[in-house]
Amino acid sequence: MTSRSMFSALTVAFALGAFAAPSVAQVPANLTAALADPARPATDTARDAARHPGEILALANIKPGGKVVDLIIGGGYLTRILSPAVGPTGAVYAYQPAEFIKFKAQYGEDLKTVAAAYKNVTPLDASFGALDLPDGLDAVITVQNYHDLHLKAFPTDTAAKVDAEVFKSLKPGGVFLIVDHAAAAGSGLAAPDTLHRIDIAAVKAEVEAAGFKLAAESPLLRNPADPHTASVFDPAIRGKTDQFILKFVKP
Repeated sequence: MTSRSMFSALTVAFALGAFAAPSVAQVPANLTAALADPARPATDTARDAARHPGEILALANIKPGGKVVDLIIGGGYLTRILSPAVGPTGAVYAYQPAEFIKFKAQYGEDLKTVAAAYKNVTPLDASFGALDLPDGLDAVITVQNYHDLHLKAFPTDTAAKVDAEVFKSLKPGGVFLIVDHAAAAGSGLAAPDTLHRIDIAAVKAEVEAAGFKLAAESPLLRNPADPHTASVFDPAIRGKTDQFILKFVKP
């Protein structure tokens, strides 16, 4: 290949993103099978195209026999994927904070329902301050909820305590995967309570302060058209927010 043609090829490659850092993991067989599980509600499977759970959980290295935590399960969407993904020799700990259950009783019912449906799922419902995760975990995953650790209703050190508990409980090499709605760059912790978003730089700083190393970022859920100024519940942006995906590893 001549220098001219090589330059042209490189130009095309960069234009197509071929030299971007790897960000979309190949979805392994255990996750593909879990996504196809007929026990999943239709309301869950309808959300898969937008949420990309296979690629996200592949980034977290979810494998058969794994020991994982779904940190703040919401309605149990991820728990119902994680359970068949780790299989009968694995374990899933589904955490629904006591504060959430007190705020909305349905959160407690959702926790009971998902735990009753899967033999390898253990429900956890302690308050943030009393959170005690099992040790030797392979992964802890929290999706669209990390910003909640900074709501004004909770003590200001809630995020630091949760991060420390996650770090303690993961085995060396274990993954802490965080997906959340992006706030405006430089906004720090100004947006969680009002917009239910958080500045990616603030997340990186405090999770790394707990001892974690940032291993990867993925642009899979990014949306540059999101102005970052509206609440994630605003009908104009709901379901289309700009979201970041951060993979941290315990050294």
